[in-house]
Amino acid sequence: MTNLKDQINRVISFEKIPKRIVSLVPSQTELLCDLGLEPSIVGVTKFCVHPNYIKTKVTVVGGTKEINLEKIKALKPDIILCNKEENTKEIVEACESICIVHVSDIYTLDDSLQLIKQYGCLFNVEDKALHICNEIEWQCKDFKRFIQNKKQLKVAYFIWKNPWMVAANNTFINYLLTLNSFDNYYKSQNRYPEINLEVKPEIGLVMLSSEPYPFKEKHKKDLEAFYPNAKIVLVDGEMFSWYGSRLTKAFAYFKALRLNLC
Repeated sequence: MTNLKDQINRVISFEKIPKRIVSLVPSQTELLCDLGLEPSIVGVTKFCVHPNYIKTKVTVVGGTKEINLEKIKALKPDIILCNKEENTKEIVEACESICIVHVSDIYTLDDSLQLIKQYGCLFNVEDKALHICNEIEWQCKDFKRFIQNKKQLKVAYFIWKNPWMVAANNTFINYLLTLNSFDNYYKSQNRYPEINLEVKPEIGLVMLSSEPYPFKEKHKKDLEAFYPNAKIVLVDGEMFSWYGSRLTKAFAYFKALRLNLC
């Protein structure tokens, strides 16, 4: 019997390596595949888009906030992978009636590395997990050297429209904004607050994320009058919010983004 604490300090016990996996988190689905575990995945959400063919090969069991519990039961999983932010407490509790549930909780790069290593232990792919972690750590160190002398910019990072919502404190997005030497204007607020649009001449950069709201070029005009001194740019939300193996691509993206702002 092996015991392991997940990232919300729940002890999960397993007698053998889980072979049938349901993932209810898109970034964790991508991580599983990059760990070589694609053959073990039996269920994903409709938002799991990496790799782009995964939904054609396994059962789609709903979204991240609403799941089809009967579909999941029929798959006879050994483990269900959840996330504290992406999935509700009710979903986690319902899934626990089926099998072992592992819950991730990510705020920092260290949290991300811990999760990758936990999956390495859970699924007996420690070497692959360590390789991904080493790559992320190396790229992060290289990026910190790149960014250290760059000017800090006051930013707003929008994730939703009608109502307008931004990424604030206690989020992985805010952690990565800080790493990029961006000063989040809304960092004094918590999580993902709704805001009223007001003229903010002090903000120098407005970022419109591609997810969860799919901001497009046309949406820039909605904000121009409120941020008269800001450059308004579209950004790849996966690079700022996906916390698994996607981070091996994120730092190159951050470099390119900063160079384009010059």
